[in-house]
Amino acid sequence: MFIVFILVALVVYSLLVYYIGRSGWSFFKPSNATGWKWIYIGCVVLLSTSFLLGRIGHGTIILQVIGSYWIMLFCLLLLLLPIVHICIWLLGYTRLPRHRVKRVAGIVILITLITCIAYGSYNAYSPVVRTYEIEIENEALANEKLSIVMAADMHFGHLSGSNHAKRLVSQVNALHPDLVLFPGDLIDDDIRPYLNKGIDEILQGIESTYGVYASLGNHDKDKGTMKELIASLERSNMTLLYDESITIADKFTLIGRKDKSDPDRAQLSELLVEVDQTKPLFLLEHQPYELGTAADQGIDLMVSGHTHRGQIAPAHLFTQMIYENDWGYLLKGSMHSIVTSGYGFWGPPIRIGSQSEIVHIIVTFTDGKSE
Repeated sequence: MFIVFILVALVVYSLLVYYIGRSGWSFFKPSNATGWKWIYIGCVVLLSTSFLLGRIGHGTIILQVIGSYWIMLFCLLLLLLPIVHICIWLLGYTRLPRHRVKRVAGIVILITLITCIAYGSYNAYSPVVRTYEIEIENEALANEKLSIVMAADMHFGHLSGSNHAKRLVSQVNALHPDLVLFPGDLIDDDIRPYLNKGIDEILQGIESTYGVYASLGNHDKDKGTMKELIASLERSNMTLLYDESITIADKFTLIGRKDKSDPDRAQLSELLVEVDQTKPLFLLEHQPYELGTAADQGIDLMVSGHTHRGQIAPAHLFTQMIYENDWGYLLKGSMHSIVTSGYGFWGPPIRIGSQSEIVHIIVTFTDGKSE
């Protein structure tokens, strides 16, 4: 069944690539097209296979970069081309020369793509700080405050590199956090660029009263062993919670889960068996699923990422359908769910309809008594 699905997906993808390629050729076909046609076909084949080829084994950097931008072009062109073709069809009922209409349409598409790349790149590489103020009832900590900085989905790799890591350190430290949480997808499947670019050393510069704690996401995997991956992240002064819990300063407890894609991950109830639930409970859960279960288990704050808020619109419409909370803040019972759009990006360094961000959570503990 899985093989049939893959074959069907490849056929559909090939047809869509053919549609894009044929459209591009009709818009920009040169007068002497004989020699250029095969060069054009070769470029389309390279682009359409680059992402897959770049991920075979450890792949090559250039193919991974080309493939990342191809994903963006593929998505945008599938949105733009049907609209353009409808417009061309309608203009066919006018006296405007068809070949000129197509050439103008091609120029419009090109300008739109360049504008989207510029705008999307700015959103990807210019993270904002989003602040949420929440209250958690706990009599023992009444009137105390806790400043938490949370970031996820950095996807550190070839395009989200050392400069983006330095930007992260600078922005986190400017918030003077008591606690820093990274709920998953710190790397982009391959640990090599994380190490080769010295990102592990850069992240050592994060300053926090209680330290930096992380859980793993679906892209935090490498061809080596999990022990090597965990060791590399811990060299960045992170405490990795891999289906584990830890109590901080005898005040609150952090629980970090394995990713939902991990078949060996424990049930949340199992992780809470020996946890003192009179203390506030903070859960690092990469994918924002099972909010009701976490609320029922007494979790006070659940931080997540994974969704990227769709990253490239209108994909956010799909994430809204999939997740109860795909971005931002949601109160589920007495549990606070906060989902970040992510500090980095997956694939192309482009964000349209979303922006890279750091989340600043200001927690005020109350005794629950009304004034």
